[in-house]
Amino acid sequence: MSSSEEERLVQMVEDFIESESSSPIFSASSACLPHTQYLTLQEIVGSGTQVEAEILESVLRHMRSNKREAKKTSSLKKWLVMKHKMDGYNASLCHTSWLTSLGCPAGDYEYIDITMQNENGDPMRLIVDIDFKSQFELARPTPTYKELTDILPHIFVGTEDKLNKIISILCSAAKQSLRERGLHIPPWRTITYMQSKWLSGCHKVSAAGENKEPKGGAHGHVYSKWAPSPPMVKSKRSNLAGGSALSSQFSNMSINCC
Repeated sequence: MSSSEEERLVQMVEDFIESESSSPIFSASSACLPHTQYLTLQEIVGSGTQVEAEILESVLRHMRSNKREAKKTSSLKKWLVMKHKMDGYNASLCHTSWLTSLGCPAGDYEYIDITMQNENGDPMRLIVDIDFKSQFELARPTPTYKELTDILPHIFVGTEDKLNKIISILCSAAKQSLRERGLHIPPWRTITYMQSKWLSGCHKVSAAGENKEPKGGAHGHVYSKWAPSPPMVKSKRSNLAGGSALSSQFSNMSINCC
């Protein structure tokens, strides 16, 4: 990631911080939106748990206090992983990649994940994407699509299930928006491509940059689905030191596009 991209992300976070206390504004055009779709997306985005709020607050806190250091780092995501590991979280930098298949172009993506316990003490995996909203931008969006994307947070913190629901709604709306504008639907805006960014098999790298070994030390093992390992922390109030992250390694996998 170039320094200009890092600065853009930092500026985006600063803008988010300035507006985070404001209440959602409903414009008159909202009435023209598919009512169920709009309300469903709003409910999904607003259904954050205490644990998700804790992680989001932690990300914003680090961005506020160390903006200069964040701009200097070669990877903002890697820097945030390092900071959260120092805080005692089981954080990892995740790389996904997939091959071309049935009209879906090959691609790759990078995000952060944190494994911990939820309010009930059960293990959970949270996906953290500090450049989330821009992934759904379209050229010449219709007012309907623009209203939907305005609901999206700049920084996403949530479960795979929550993310998948958002992707489903936005990809459907994007298809409609492009058709109304008479534009071709690019393959990188299909639901399969978007799901591949976050929900395909991921390869985890620690903050120091070394690859993580798969459980049992077997190289090249392919995981078709993520499975949690024992969490390291329950909350930021825990006194657990930042130990090693997940021992599981996820190798690249191909996705069949529909």
